[in-house]
Amino acid sequence: MEEISILIGGRAGEGINIAGTVITRILSACGLRAYMYYDYPSLIKGGHNFSVIRAAEEEVRCHREKVDFLLAMDQETVRRHAGRLREGGEVIRDAGVVKGDGIGVDLDTIVTEERAPPITRNSAIIGAFCKACGIPWTTVEEVFARAVPKEQEANLRVARRGYDVSREVLRLPATGRKPLPTITGNDAVALGLLDAGMEGYVAYPMTPSSSILHTLAGLADRFGISVVHPENEIAVMLTALGAAYAGRRVAVGTSGGGFCLMTEGFSLAGMAEIPVLVVLAQRPGPSTGVPTYSAQGDLLFALSAGQGEFPRIVAAPGTPEEAWYWAGALMDLAWHFQTPAILLTDKNLGEGIFSFGETEKRPALESSLWDGTGEYGRYGAGTGGVSPIAFPGIAGAMVKVNSYAHDEAGITTEDGAIVARMAEKLQEKGTTAARVLEGYPCVTTAGDPGAETALLCWGSTAGVCTEVAESLGLRVVRPVVLSPFPEAQVKAALAGAGRIVAVEENVTGQLARLVSAHGIKADVVVGKYDGRPFALEELERRLQGVTA
Repeated sequence: MEEISILIGGRAGEGINIAGTVITRILSACGLRAYMYYDYPSLIKGGHNFSVIRAAEEEVRCHREKVDFLLAMDQETVRRHAGRLREGGEVIRDAGVVKGDGIGVDLDTIVTEERAPPITRNSAIIGAFCKACGIPWTTVEEVFARAVPKEQEANLRVARRGYDVSREVLRLPATGRKPLPTITGNDAVALGLLDAGMEGYVAYPMTPSSSILHTLAGLADRFGISVVHPENEIAVMLTALGAAYAGRRVAVGTSGGGFCLMTEGFSLAGMAEIPVLVVLAQRPGPSTGVPTYSAQGDLLFALSAGQGEFPRIVAAPGTPEEAWYWAGALMDLAWHFQTPAILLTDKNLGEGIFSFGETEKRPALESSLWDGTGEYGRYGAGTGGVSPIAFPGIAGAMVKVNSYAHDEAGITTEDGAIVARMAEKLQEKGTTAARVLEGYPCVTTAGDPGAETALLCWGSTAGVCTEVAESLGLRVVRPVVLSPFPEAQVKAALAGAGRIVAVEENVTGQLARLVSAHGIKADVVVGKYDGRPFALEELERRLQGVTA
């Protein structure tokens, strides 16, 4: 057995996400590389939830259609997903409520006899699954001790009962590899921001970015940061700009609808040259859309949001390691260039759980601070269009920031020559930023570098495209930085490709439209826009129809 896939499903409130998380961590503790996708409806209460976990000896970053185990907490799970069970697979079910074959575990009886809280029912089915895979009980105990801080003893008793009534179906391979930690994409973003010295996070909760707010609120005291939840997204952006004006490195988080409300403040940041990092977690839209599902429909919006012309730096990581790296890198870049930046993620990356490997070190990039000499002008001359920055309270510095057209001192003006000169200064800063970004991993490649057919993708489709490319002998080219667009690097990576296939989770092929503005033509767009990520077999079928 080289890999294993599991689907666990049940009603909302039965702890399906937590159960999937624990299974992912147990498989990772066995030395496997693991990934989990979590699916839940956009409801306040109720509905069917399920998680799909996949683990293998080598890195996995997407799920398969077929699974080896179906863990059913209710009959609805069997009704919906029984067709996904591969031949020879096994059902592990709550014998009290789920009819059918497989390993039956009476969850209510176990919980009652152990006098455990009802929420621990999922621990019994986790225990039964671990026995079915030949996972030693000591490994289960160790993971529960770290992953289940509440009612730990009760959860362990219930899990042991499930373990004891189950039977071994298969045995996981002994990889001998060091276990890796597991992490969500959103937690990787939060930790990347902290690593870059973030001092404050401001957000109004909006799926799928909300868990960044929750994570940072839980870490606020430990890291000495401010975490603020204002009344709406307009207040979020203006609070962040006020803090940045005062010298605090801040970030904000939201999804597409919230970013719509932020765009006036986003433009203000561009004109007033105030650094701010926006974490924009995409979901299907327009408007409210389908809040708990995923999409790549905000790329062109992120590149053009706000009125007027000003530089912005936009990056879309495709892995948790990249999410960590670019959260920190964009914070550094926003502060060095005193301009807004956007970290463009989505639900699949943000709420997915992954084994977390080694990360690349970011280039050192300090803020362009005023050295205290001469008369200070907030928009005075600097290197490459970047003015030295000072903050209120610094001796000798009168800091005037202005969203109106202004001169070098920050004084309002409508003088045509000055207006033009300051507009050119902003553009020069963008050009300088593009040059500095050449020292960053703006474009990644995978698969066969000499393949005639290249997959062009971005963001969270990185994992599935990479795996499919390896199986079909294709090349993958993925721009991570999308503004300023790394045209030369993308063209170099695509050199010799006779056919370019854009793979995107949107209807119109937004990356294909972006690259066309840089003289790169995608021959075909393979899009998916139902809110769900590509499964490995699904993308293989879709590509076989267009790459032959």
